[in-house]
Amino acid sequence: MIRLQQSPTDPAFVQNPYPFYDVARAEGDFIWWDDYDMACAVSHTMVHKVLRDRRMGRECPPELAPHVPQHLQPFYDVEAHSMLELEPPRHTRLRALVLRAFTSRTIAAMAPEITRLCHALIDAFPSGPFDLLTAYAQPVPVVIISRLLGVPEERADDLVRWSNAMVAMYQARRTPQIEADAIAATNDFVSFMRGYIAKRRKTPTDDLISTLIAAEQDGERLSEDELITTCILLLNAGHEATVHTLGNGTKTLLEHGVTAITEAAVEEIIRFDPPLHMFTRWVYEDVAMNGHSFKRGDQIACLLGAANRDPAAYSNPNTFDPIRNGPQNTSFGGGIHFCVGAPLARLELKIALEVLFARCPGLQLEGQPRYADVFHFHGLERLMVSTR
Repeated sequence: MIRLQQSPTDPAFVQNPYPFYDVARAEGDFIWWDDYDMACAVSHTMVHKVLRDRRMGRECPPELAPHVPQHLQPFYDVEAHSMLELEPPRHTRLRALVLRAFTSRTIAAMAPEITRLCHALIDAFPSGPFDLLTAYAQPVPVVIISRLLGVPEERADDLVRWSNAMVAMYQARRTPQIEADAIAATNDFVSFMRGYIAKRRKTPTDDLISTLIAAEQDGERLSEDELITTCILLLNAGHEATVHTLGNGTKTLLEHGVTAITEAAVEEIIRFDPPLHMFTRWVYEDVAMNGHSFKRGDQIACLLGAANRDPAAYSNPNTFDPIRNGPQNTSFGGGIHFCVGAPLARLELKIALEVLFARCPGLQLEGQPRYADVFHFHGLERLMVSTR
């Protein structure tokens, strides 16, 4: 496979990674990205294959587990119980327990609450230019996932701060200061969740935390550490990607003059400028894929942003088409790790955008939006807009 170099923190790449993806895809299903020292699946077909191939997974082979420095141990102690980082049988058990609480019926019942929240936030919009991310795109998913879990929404600012600090550990710009901030956030988040779970054990309600505490699978319940990690994962994942998608999507809609928010338009937003661009897999056994050989212990990165712009899967893929009817995009992952929160994210996006454009028909951009230096994620630093 061809070797390519591209710093993920290069300002030009941060603002527009898609030209690099076009070059990468032109070389076939895989490239070797020198900056990551890793093979990357770049075509739509191959990304879907890697995501679903059970000869690969998220959990590091035990003989290759890296040494974790003592000062980073609290963060990785939480990660050790994350279903996002585990494989069967632990993943199967954890996901089954979460799905018992995270049902489609529960999600659908949130629609009126999401609608009311969106209207309340818009009622508070200032008269002059403002940042739509902090005024709307951020509070919608943060408040909703807090209410769903049963976490006090008045702690939303803390939850956002802790989440942002922890998620930064996965970004290409990771530094010692980012690590220190992540550890402090992890300790605060764990302490908060431990206390709140203890409260819910004594006085259960109909919230998701109480449901997770009571949920059983084959006679087993979530341990305290599993409960804490699962709640942190749901809070982090329940807002991080949706904030980016809502911001990226609003920018795209305004740039293209589109205000009709159909289900097809929502899927196109998720495809066109997704919030997560890279998701890695460990290889568990020697395998050949389309003429490329991989050995146990290798890692393969799935470039979701590249797959979503593959001309072999989508006609005119670099064009935003709100009525597109194409194959499933890769933005929510695939296989056993397909995003458990995808139905909630789709519901939030559709309602939030519908209400926004219905209430603010004169919404317009104020200046050129800029993307933040957060790869593997892809989201705006801010989104300055005005309503007239």
